[in-house]
Amino acid sequence: MFRHDPPAPEWFTADASALGVALVFPMQGPAGIFGPACELCAQLAAERVNRAGGVLGRELRLVPVDGGVSPRQIADHVEALVDLGVVQGVTGWHISSVRQALAPRIAHRVPYVYTALYEGGEHTAGVFLTSETPRDQLRPAMGLLALERRVRRWFVVGNDYVWPRRTARAAHSFARESGGSIAGEVYLPLGTHDFDPVLRHIERSDADAVLMLLVGSDAVRFNRAFAARGLDARCLRLSTLMDENMLMASGPSATADLHSTAGFFASLANRDTLDFHGEYADRYGIEAPALGSLGESCYEGVLLLAALIGRAGTLEVSAIGAAAETVSYEGPRGLLHLRGSHVRQRIYLARADGCDFDVLTELDLHGSRP
Repeated sequence: MFRHDPPAPEWFTADASALGVALVFPMQGPAGIFGPACELCAQLAAERVNRAGGVLGRELRLVPVDGGVSPRQIADHVEALVDLGVVQGVTGWHISSVRQALAPRIAHRVPYVYTALYEGGEHTAGVFLTSETPRDQLRPAMGLLALERRVRRWFVVGNDYVWPRRTARAAHSFARESGGSIAGEVYLPLGTHDFDPVLRHIERSDADAVLMLLVGSDAVRFNRAFAARGLDARCLRLSTLMDENMLMASGPSATADLHSTAGFFASLANRDTLDFHGEYADRYGIEAPALGSLGESCYEGVLLLAALIGRAGTLEVSAIGAAAETVSYEGPRGLLHLRGSHVRQRIYLARADGCDFDVLTELDLHGSRP
Protein backbone atom coordinates (compact mmCIF):
# COMPACT_ATOMS: atom_id res chain seq x y z
CA MET A 1 0.00 0.00 0.00
CA PHE A 2 1.37 3.44 -0.85
CA ARG A 3 2.20 5.82 1.98
CA HIS A 4 -0.42 8.55 2.31
CA ASP A 5 -0.75 10.67 5.42
CA PRO A 6 -4.37 11.70 6.01
CA PRO A 7 -5.09 15.34 5.14
CA ALA A 8 -6.13 17.87 7.74
CA PRO A 9 -9.88 17.56 8.34
CA GLU A 10 -11.90 20.24 6.63
CA TRP A 11 -13.56 21.28 9.88
CA PHE A 12 -10.35 22.46 11.54
CA THR A 13 -10.65 26.00 12.86
CA ALA A 14 -8.83 29.06 11.62
CA ASP A 15 -5.21 29.12 12.76
CA ALA A 16 -3.07 32.25 12.44
CA SER A 17 0.06 30.12 12.10
CA ALA A 18 -1.32 28.26 9.05
CA LEU A 19 -2.48 29.29 5.62
CA GLY A 20 -5.46 27.14 4.68
CA VAL A 21 -6.05 26.28 1.03
CA ALA A 22 -9.26 24.62 -0.17
CA LEU A 23 -8.23 21.82 -2.53
CA VAL A 24 -11.29 21.19 -4.69
CA PHE A 25 -10.95 17.90 -6.57
CA PRO A 26 -13.35 15.09 -7.57
CA MET A 27 -13.87 12.39 -4.97
CA GLN A 28 -16.80 10.83 -6.84
CA GLY A 29 -18.52 10.84 -10.23
CA PRO A 30 -16.87 10.40 -13.63
CA ALA A 31 -13.81 12.46 -12.69
CA GLY A 32 -13.29 10.51 -9.46
CA ILE A 33 -11.04 8.13 -11.40
CA PHE A 34 -8.17 10.60 -11.21
CA GLY A 35 -9.12 12.26 -7.91
CA PRO A 36 -6.59 10.29 -5.82
CA ALA A 37 -3.71 11.43 -8.06
CA CYS A 38 -4.93 15.04 -7.76
CA GLU A 39 -4.88 14.85 -3.97
CA LEU A 40 -1.47 13.20 -3.71
CA CYS A 41 0.17 15.60 -6.16
CA ALA A 42 -1.25 18.62 -4.34
CA GLN A 43 -0.05 17.26 -0.98
CA LEU A 44 3.42 16.70 -2.44
CA ALA A 45 3.55 20.33 -3.57
CA ALA A 46 2.35 21.57 -0.17
CA GLU A 47 5.14 19.65 1.52
CA ARG A 48 7.65 21.19 -0.88
CA VAL A 49 6.34 24.68 -0.11
CA ASN A 50 6.51 24.04 3.63
CA ARG A 51 10.06 22.70 3.48
CA ALA A 52 11.01 26.01 1.87
CA GLY A 53 9.46 28.01 4.73
CA GLY A 54 5.78 28.02 3.89
CA VAL A 55 3.83 31.04 2.61
CA LEU A 56 4.40 34.40 4.31
CA GLY A 57 6.02 32.45 7.13
CA ARG A 58 2.92 30.28 7.62
CA GLU A 59 2.49 26.55 7.08
CA LEU A 60 0.39 25.77 4.00
CA ARG A 61 -2.42 23.35 4.89
CA LEU A 62 -4.71 21.74 2.34
CA VAL A 63 -8.41 21.42 3.13
CA PRO A 64 -9.93 18.76 0.82
CA VAL A 65 -13.32 19.59 -0.72
CA ASP A 66 -15.25 17.12 -2.89
CA GLY A 67 -15.40 18.61 -6.38
CA GLY A 68 -17.58 15.76 -7.64
CA VAL A 69 -20.91 16.97 -6.23
CA SER A 70 -23.14 19.70 -7.65
CA PRO A 71 -21.54 23.07 -8.46
CA ARG A 72 -23.85 24.90 -6.06
CA GLN A 73 -22.98 22.56 -3.18
CA ILE A 74 -19.28 23.07 -3.82
CA ALA A 75 -19.63 26.85 -4.00
CA ASP A 76 -21.63 26.89 -0.75
CA HIS A 77 -19.03 24.72 0.96
CA VAL A 78 -15.99 26.72 -0.13
CA GLU A 79 -17.65 30.06 0.58
CA ALA A 80 -18.40 28.86 4.11
CA LEU A 81 -14.72 27.93 4.60
CA VAL A 82 -13.74 31.42 3.46
CA ASP A 83 -16.35 33.03 5.72
CA LEU A 84 -14.99 31.12 8.72
CA GLY A 85 -11.41 32.11 7.95
CA VAL A 86 -10.43 28.45 7.55
CA VAL A 87 -9.02 28.99 4.05
CA GLN A 88 -7.18 31.91 2.50
CA GLY A 89 -6.89 30.45 -1.00
CA VAL A 90 -8.48 27.91 -3.36
CA THR A 91 -7.04 25.59 -5.98
CA GLY A 92 -7.67 22.21 -7.58
CA TRP A 93 -8.98 20.31 -10.61
CA HIS A 94 -12.75 20.47 -11.13
CA ILE A 95 -15.00 20.92 -14.13
CA SER A 96 -15.84 24.34 -15.58
CA SER A 97 -19.40 24.29 -14.24
CA VAL A 98 -17.89 24.25 -10.74
CA ARG A 99 -15.48 27.10 -11.57
CA GLN A 100 -18.33 29.20 -12.91
CA ALA A 101 -20.33 28.69 -9.71
CA LEU A 102 -17.35 29.20 -7.42
CA ALA A 103 -15.46 32.15 -8.92
CA PRO A 104 -18.14 34.84 -8.36
CA ARG A 105 -18.49 33.76 -4.73
CA ILE A 106 -14.85 33.78 -3.63
CA ALA A 107 -12.39 35.11 -6.24
CA HIS A 108 -12.67 38.72 -5.05
CA ARG A 109 -11.95 37.58 -1.49
CA VAL A 110 -9.18 34.96 -1.80
CA PRO A 111 -6.88 33.98 -4.69
CA TYR A 112 -8.25 31.11 -6.77
CA VAL A 113 -5.93 28.99 -8.94
CA TYR A 114 -7.88 26.80 -11.36
CA THR A 115 -5.86 23.86 -12.70
CA ALA A 116 -8.19 22.08 -15.15
CA LEU A 117 -7.92 22.43 -18.91
CA TYR A 118 -10.92 24.51 -19.90
CA GLU A 119 -12.77 26.25 -22.72
CA GLY A 120 -10.91 29.59 -22.49
CA GLY A 121 -12.17 33.09 -21.85
CA GLU A 122 -11.95 33.20 -18.04
CA HIS A 123 -10.82 36.66 -16.94
CA THR A 124 -12.49 37.06 -13.53
CA ALA A 125 -10.24 39.12 -11.25
CA GLY A 126 -8.61 36.87 -8.67
CA VAL A 127 -8.75 33.74 -10.86
CA PHE A 128 -5.45 32.35 -12.18
CA LEU A 129 -5.22 29.38 -14.57
CA THR A 130 -2.47 26.79 -14.99
CA SER A 131 -3.79 24.57 -17.76
CA GLU A 132 -4.58 24.35 -21.44
CA THR A 133 -7.17 26.11 -23.61
CA PRO A 134 -8.52 24.99 -27.00
CA ARG A 135 -6.56 27.56 -29.02
CA ASP A 136 -3.25 26.37 -27.60
CA GLN A 137 -4.12 22.70 -27.17
CA LEU A 138 -6.74 21.63 -29.70
CA ARG A 139 -6.13 23.93 -32.67
CA PRO A 140 -2.55 22.83 -33.42
CA ALA A 141 -3.38 19.17 -32.73
CA MET A 142 -6.29 19.16 -35.20
CA GLY A 143 -4.16 20.95 -37.77
CA LEU A 144 -1.30 18.49 -37.43
CA LEU A 145 -3.58 15.45 -37.67
CA ALA A 146 -5.21 16.93 -40.76
CA LEU A 147 -1.78 17.33 -42.34
CA GLU A 148 -0.19 14.04 -41.24
CA ARG A 149 -3.23 11.75 -41.19
CA ARG A 150 -5.43 13.53 -43.75
CA VAL A 151 -8.29 13.92 -41.29
CA ARG A 152 -11.17 15.82 -42.89
CA ARG A 153 -14.39 14.81 -41.13
CA TRP A 154 -14.56 15.06 -37.34
CA PHE A 155 -17.31 13.80 -35.07
CA VAL A 156 -17.58 15.39 -31.60
CA VAL A 157 -18.66 13.34 -28.58
CA GLY A 158 -18.81 15.33 -25.36
CA ASN A 159 -20.44 15.58 -21.98
CA ASP A 160 -23.26 18.10 -21.80
CA TYR A 161 -21.84 21.16 -20.05
CA VAL A 162 -19.91 24.31 -20.82
CA TRP A 163 -16.38 22.94 -21.51
CA PRO A 164 -17.33 20.40 -24.22
CA ARG A 165 -19.87 22.67 -25.89
CA ARG A 166 -17.62 25.73 -26.11
CA THR A 167 -14.63 23.63 -27.11
CA ALA A 168 -16.69 22.05 -29.90
CA ARG A 169 -17.74 25.51 -31.07
CA ALA A 170 -14.06 26.37 -31.43
CA ALA A 171 -13.38 23.02 -33.13
CA HIS A 172 -15.68 24.00 -36.01
CA SER A 173 -13.35 26.89 -36.79
CA PHE A 174 -10.21 24.80 -36.30
CA ALA A 175 -11.51 22.12 -38.67
CA ARG A 176 -12.29 24.69 -41.38
CA GLU A 177 -8.78 26.13 -41.10
CA SER A 178 -7.34 22.78 -42.18
CA GLY A 179 -9.88 22.10 -44.94
CA GLY A 180 -12.15 19.89 -42.86
CA SER A 181 -15.51 19.99 -41.12
CA ILE A 182 -17.46 18.71 -38.15
CA ALA A 183 -19.64 15.88 -39.45
CA GLY A 184 -21.73 15.61 -36.31
CA GLU A 185 -21.78 16.22 -32.57
CA VAL A 186 -23.51 14.57 -29.63
CA TYR A 187 -23.58 15.65 -25.97
CA LEU A 188 -24.29 13.19 -23.19
CA PRO A 189 -25.00 13.54 -19.46
CA LEU A 190 -22.13 13.03 -17.04
CA GLY A 191 -22.25 9.40 -15.95
CA THR A 192 -23.41 7.96 -19.31
CA HIS A 193 -23.07 4.18 -19.70
CA ASP A 194 -24.87 3.42 -22.98
CA PHE A 195 -22.94 4.66 -26.02
CA ASP A 196 -24.68 2.54 -28.68
CA PRO A 197 -26.78 5.44 -30.08
CA VAL A 198 -23.77 7.73 -30.52
CA LEU A 199 -21.68 4.94 -32.05
CA ARG A 200 -24.41 4.42 -34.66
CA HIS A 201 -24.29 8.16 -35.40
CA ILE A 202 -20.52 7.96 -35.91
CA GLU A 203 -20.90 5.00 -38.28
CA ARG A 204 -23.46 6.84 -40.40
CA SER A 205 -21.42 10.07 -40.45
CA ASP A 206 -18.46 8.71 -42.41
CA ALA A 207 -16.19 10.55 -39.97
CA ASP A 208 -12.51 9.68 -40.06
CA ALA A 209 -11.78 11.09 -36.59
CA VAL A 210 -13.59 11.50 -33.28
CA LEU A 211 -12.96 14.44 -30.97
CA MET A 212 -13.60 13.12 -27.46
CA LEU A 213 -14.65 15.73 -24.89
CA LEU A 214 -15.68 13.23 -22.22
CA VAL A 215 -14.72 13.26 -18.54
CA GLY A 216 -13.01 10.44 -16.68
CA SER A 217 -14.88 7.15 -16.52
CA ASP A 218 -17.28 8.31 -19.25
CA ALA A 219 -14.29 8.43 -21.62
CA VAL A 220 -13.17 5.01 -20.39
CA ARG A 221 -16.54 3.42 -21.15
CA PHE A 222 -16.68 5.16 -24.53
CA ASN A 223 -13.21 3.86 -25.45
CA ARG A 224 -14.22 0.30 -24.64
CA ALA A 225 -17.49 0.52 -26.58
CA PHE A 226 -15.79 2.25 -29.53
CA ALA A 227 -13.17 -0.50 -29.83
CA ALA A 228 -15.69 -3.32 -29.28
CA ARG A 229 -17.66 -2.01 -32.27
CA GLY A 230 -14.52 -2.00 -34.44
CA LEU A 231 -14.55 1.75 -35.01
CA ASP A 232 -10.93 2.06 -33.88
CA ALA A 233 -9.92 0.52 -37.24
CA ARG A 234 -11.70 3.31 -39.12
CA CYS A 235 -11.47 6.47 -36.98
CA LEU A 236 -8.64 7.91 -34.96
CA ARG A 237 -9.56 9.53 -31.66
CA LEU A 238 -8.29 12.79 -30.19
CA SER A 239 -8.93 13.82 -26.59
CA THR A 240 -7.85 16.91 -24.71
CA LEU A 241 -8.69 15.19 -21.42
CA MET A 242 -7.07 11.75 -21.27
CA ASP A 243 -4.52 10.92 -18.60
CA GLU A 244 -2.62 7.75 -17.79
CA ASN A 245 -5.16 6.55 -15.22
CA MET A 246 -7.96 6.78 -17.80
CA LEU A 247 -5.77 5.05 -20.38
CA MET A 248 -5.07 2.12 -18.05
CA ALA A 249 -8.73 1.84 -17.12
CA SER A 250 -9.67 1.73 -20.82
CA GLY A 251 -7.26 -1.17 -21.36
CA PRO A 252 -4.74 -1.75 -24.17
CA SER A 253 -7.33 -3.33 -26.48
CA ALA A 254 -9.39 -0.10 -26.42
CA THR A 255 -6.68 2.49 -27.09
CA ALA A 256 -5.57 1.86 -30.68
CA ASP A 257 -5.02 5.13 -32.58
CA LEU A 258 -6.07 7.18 -29.56
CA HIS A 259 -4.34 10.57 -29.33
CA SER A 260 -4.12 13.04 -26.47
CA THR A 261 -2.84 16.59 -26.25
CA ALA A 262 -1.65 18.15 -22.98
CA GLY A 263 1.05 20.20 -21.33
CA PHE A 264 2.36 17.20 -19.38
CA PHE A 265 2.76 13.49 -20.00
CA ALA A 266 4.39 11.17 -17.49
CA SER A 267 6.39 9.59 -20.33
CA LEU A 268 8.22 12.82 -21.19
CA ALA A 269 11.92 12.07 -20.74
CA ASN A 270 13.12 15.47 -19.60
CA ARG A 271 14.80 16.44 -16.36
CA ASP A 272 11.76 18.17 -14.82
CA THR A 273 9.48 15.18 -15.43
CA LEU A 274 12.04 12.63 -14.21
CA ASP A 275 12.65 14.64 -11.04
CA PHE A 276 8.90 14.74 -10.43
CA HIS A 277 8.65 10.96 -10.88
CA GLY A 278 11.39 10.45 -8.33
CA GLU A 279 9.82 12.82 -5.80
CA TYR A 280 6.39 11.19 -6.18
CA ALA A 281 7.72 7.61 -5.93
CA ASP A 282 9.90 8.42 -2.92
CA ARG A 283 6.95 9.93 -1.09
CA TYR A 284 4.15 7.48 -1.93
CA GLY A 285 5.75 4.26 -3.16
CA ILE A 286 5.28 2.21 -6.28
CA GLU A 287 1.59 1.39 -5.69
CA ALA A 288 0.44 5.02 -5.78
CA PRO A 289 -2.01 6.13 -8.49
CA ALA A 290 -0.30 6.73 -11.82
CA LEU A 291 1.05 10.18 -12.53
CA GLY A 292 -0.71 12.04 -15.31
CA SER A 293 -1.49 15.55 -16.50
CA LEU A 294 -4.67 15.93 -14.44
CA GLY A 295 -3.11 15.02 -11.10
CA GLU A 296 0.07 16.92 -11.95
CA SER A 297 -1.99 20.05 -12.57
CA CYS A 298 -2.85 20.13 -8.85
CA TYR A 299 0.87 20.15 -8.01
CA GLU A 300 1.16 23.17 -10.32
CA GLY A 301 -1.83 24.82 -8.69
CA VAL A 302 -0.33 24.72 -5.19
CA LEU A 303 3.03 26.00 -6.45
CA LEU A 304 1.45 28.88 -8.36
CA LEU A 305 -0.79 29.88 -5.45
CA ALA A 306 2.23 29.98 -3.11
CA ALA A 307 4.23 31.96 -5.68
CA LEU A 308 1.45 34.50 -6.21
CA ILE A 309 0.99 35.18 -2.51
CA GLY A 310 4.72 35.19 -1.85
CA ARG A 311 5.40 37.66 -4.66
CA ALA A 312 2.68 40.05 -3.52
CA GLY A 313 3.68 39.69 0.14
CA THR A 314 0.03 39.82 1.14
CA LEU A 315 -3.26 37.92 0.91
CA GLU A 316 -5.04 40.90 -0.64
CA VAL A 317 -6.48 39.73 -3.96
CA SER A 318 -6.01 43.11 -5.69
CA ALA A 319 -2.32 43.21 -4.77
CA ILE A 320 -1.84 39.61 -5.88
CA GLY A 321 -3.43 40.44 -9.23
CA ALA A 322 -1.28 43.52 -9.67
CA ALA A 323 1.92 41.50 -9.15
CA ALA A 324 0.83 38.41 -11.12
CA GLU A 325 2.54 39.28 -14.40
CA THR A 326 5.92 39.18 -12.61
CA VAL A 327 5.32 35.74 -11.05
CA SER A 328 7.17 32.61 -12.15
CA TYR A 329 7.62 29.17 -10.62
CA GLU A 330 9.42 25.96 -11.50
CA GLY A 331 7.70 22.57 -11.53
CA PRO A 332 7.30 19.38 -13.58
CA ARG A 333 6.45 21.45 -16.70
CA GLY A 334 9.60 23.55 -16.33
CA LEU A 335 9.97 27.25 -15.52
CA LEU A 336 6.60 28.89 -16.13
CA HIS A 337 5.31 32.46 -16.23
CA LEU A 338 1.88 34.08 -16.19
CA ARG A 339 0.44 36.19 -18.99
CA GLY A 340 -3.06 37.53 -18.70
CA SER A 341 -3.66 35.32 -15.60
CA HIS A 342 -2.87 32.21 -17.67
CA VAL A 343 0.29 30.11 -17.36
CA ARG A 344 2.19 29.93 -20.65
CA GLN A 345 3.55 26.46 -21.35
CA ARG A 346 4.58 23.93 -23.95
CA ILE A 347 1.87 21.60 -25.31
CA TYR A 348 2.47 18.10 -26.68
CA LEU A 349 0.65 15.59 -28.87
CA ALA A 350 0.89 11.95 -27.81
CA ARG A 351 -0.48 8.65 -29.09
CA ALA A 352 -1.54 5.79 -26.86
CA ASP A 353 0.82 2.83 -26.86
CA GLY A 354 -1.10 0.22 -24.91
CA CYS A 355 -1.45 1.68 -21.41
CA ASP A 356 1.13 4.43 -21.82
CA PHE A 357 1.61 7.47 -24.05
CA ASP A 358 4.19 7.89 -26.78
CA VAL A 359 4.83 11.63 -27.06
CA LEU A 360 4.98 12.38 -30.78
CA THR A 361 5.86 16.06 -30.86
CA GLU A 362 5.69 19.46 -29.21
CA LEU A 363 2.94 21.46 -30.90
CA ASP A 364 3.53 24.79 -32.59
CA LEU A 365 1.61 27.42 -30.65
CA HIS A 366 2.70 30.40 -32.74
CA GLY A 367 0.15 33.17 -32.56
CA SER A 368 -2.02 31.44 -29.91
CA ARG A 369 -3.89 33.39 -27.26
CA PRO A 370 -6.03 32.20 -24.28
